[in-house]
Amino acid sequence: MNSTTQQAVAVLGSTGSIGVSTLDVIARHPDSYRAWALAANTSVEAMRDQCLTHQPEYAVMMCPDAAEQLRAVLPAELGTTVLQGEEGLHKIATDPAVDAVMAAVVGAAGLPSTLAAARAGKRVLLANKESLVMAGHLLMEAVRDSGALLLPIDSEHNAIFQCLPVDRAGRPGRAGVSKVLLTASGGPFRTWTPAQMAAATPEQACAHPNWDMGRKISVDSATLMNKGLELIEACWLFDLPAPQVEVVVHPQSIVHSMVQYDDGSVLAQLGNPDMRTPIAYGLAWPQRIDAGVAPLDLISQGRLDFEAPDEGRFPCLRLARESVMAGGTAAAICNAANEVAVAAFLDGHVGFGDIPAIIERTLADTPVVEPDSLAVVESADAQARACAALLVENRNS
Repeated sequence: MNSTTQQAVAVLGSTGSIGVSTLDVIARHPDSYRAWALAANTSVEAMRDQCLTHQPEYAVMMCPDAAEQLRAVLPAELGTTVLQGEEGLHKIATDPAVDAVMAAVVGAAGLPSTLAAARAGKRVLLANKESLVMAGHLLMEAVRDSGALLLPIDSEHNAIFQCLPVDRAGRPGRAGVSKVLLTASGGPFRTWTPAQMAAATPEQACAHPNWDMGRKISVDSATLMNKGLELIEACWLFDLPAPQVEVVVHPQSIVHSMVQYDDGSVLAQLGNPDMRTPIAYGLAWPQRIDAGVAPLDLISQGRLDFEAPDEGRFPCLRLARESVMAGGTAAAICNAANEVAVAAFLDGHVGFGDIPAIIERTLADTPVVEPDSLAVVESADAQARACAALLVENRNS
């Protein structure tokens, strides 16, 4: 990237929390960045407002009906071309005019566009952890082959990236690293008993104490599956075996993660819990820019607590670790089952405690194969979803 010119950014998932934060950071630096393209699923009103504010070249709606509605409400003089579906998403993720792609489409739906951006050699700001969970080998291979730059946006992986050693070119490495410490807030049910958790409602599961997130990722935080997916992601991002990634519960969400070295040193990245910090870091790396985030006041914070996760109450963390250690398509199966189970919980079809049970049974019943192509990964994903959906149905019959 040429830091002296305005950079064109494609924001995939622009109406979600990460997308909104990305557009906030971009708007603070109009001479350096432009929201060149935006993409969303069905949120027509939110997309219309974003187009009127940021005037992108392209707006993509995954839903064809939503695309038609957007075309009808955008003024012609705005000059924004409305595209639709996977084809439109692929176009803006790979267009030669695009310098950076914020990959923030939620869930498995974000994999094809993220992989396409990597193959096109873009600066990929990765906020879609499922891309690495499902197809880590394929994504990392695409990055190496194309010369793309993959920058993690999850606050924990971004923190690890900042704490790793760098070579003369500023690229992170693993020299002297003994392990990484992935921090977890513990979610809204950190102190709840198993009986309380079994009766938890979707509203309670989505009431995260520190972060303002979408409903699916909020439930993942409540089950600790979000941390399990991040463990898998860390293994791929930093080329580490699962035993070298340790999860530590840190309720304040001030220490975003740590790196432990062979000499006993531990480097940590701290900051207020605001996703604009890692987004700004990803946009500007290796420089730093204002993110609009208040400085951390350690004196008023007062204390920082750490504890071990309880995998008895939060078995999703164990299931994620076991799936990455199993290799093959096991992590993709785990992710697919989780997406189905969480959606069923949010719709009131299963209880909170059913989520890990559905995932574990799906992992046991779905064959694990080598993920040597996107088609193989997508087939495993589909098989796991069908299996998990049947388990949901059986619980309602």
